[in-house]
Amino acid sequence: MKYENIKLDMDGAVQASLSLYIQEDYPATYGLRRRPIVLVCPGGGYEHVSVREGEPIAFNFLTAGCHAAVLWYDISKDGVEYPQELLELAKAVSIIRKRADELAIDKDKIILAGFSAGGHLAASLGCFWHEEWLEKEMNISKESYKPNGLILAYPVITSGEYAHVGSFVNFMGEKASHELEVKLSLEKQVTENVPPVFMWHTFEDGAVPLENSLLFASALRRADINFEYHVFPHGGHGYALATKETAAIPERKEIDPQCEQWMELCKNWLKYNFVEK
Repeated sequence: MKYENIKLDMDGAVQASLSLYIQEDYPATYGLRRRPIVLVCPGGGYEHVSVREGEPIAFNFLTAGCHAAVLWYDISKDGVEYPQELLELAKAVSIIRKRADELAIDKDKIILAGFSAGGHLAASLGCFWHEEWLEKEMNISKESYKPNGLILAYPVITSGEYAHVGSFVNFMGEKASHELEVKLSLEKQVTENVPPVFMWHTFEDGAVPLENSLLFASALRRADINFEYHVFPHGGHGYALATKETAAIPERKEIDPQCEQWMELCKNWLKYNFVEK
């Protein structure tokens, strides 16, 4: 495996970086092979970046026949505000796509995996990648940062009744306004341009209510976007892999055998939609 950490050299970035985990291609054995890549956006309410939802997640996607990456985006504590984190994600996708041939990546199979607020970030690019304002901000072709799939784990979606308010406060910063808050309520921004989605949540999530993913699923259905959606009956928020590997000390509460199934379900979704296509 090849590992590389790339500091994001772009306006407004403070300490943002992209970690790449690239599987060896061994062309003499396997021929010319291009793998999908899953780019992980950890959660943290746009206030911190959760290590539990970073590298351990990426390593699991390696076993699904994919390359993997983690975006360590800037946060409110770094003094950034909307749309900086979104621009950093778009930049990361463009870097991956530009280097696709070099790294044996299928440039048309770049999937974003977002957790909690990272789910909001990933889904934001899924909703906004085609819009002219973002292309103007990026000053590169929108096709260079277009995501081809979304994996959303207990995502922050709505700024309405069921909002995780802190995420929106941190994301908007001093640019906060009712108009922007409505724009960032992603169940209202789904169009035919959103890529296929895999999504999971827990019924008992007390931090980011289930209604966030329910609203997004309903919007995807109305737009005729293909998606797979799982709701597990028990478990709270931020479960990551839902195993001991990603459970935080001292309580180790983020362990649940039912929730643990999400990764295998997701690997099957990847296999059907990307790996073997």
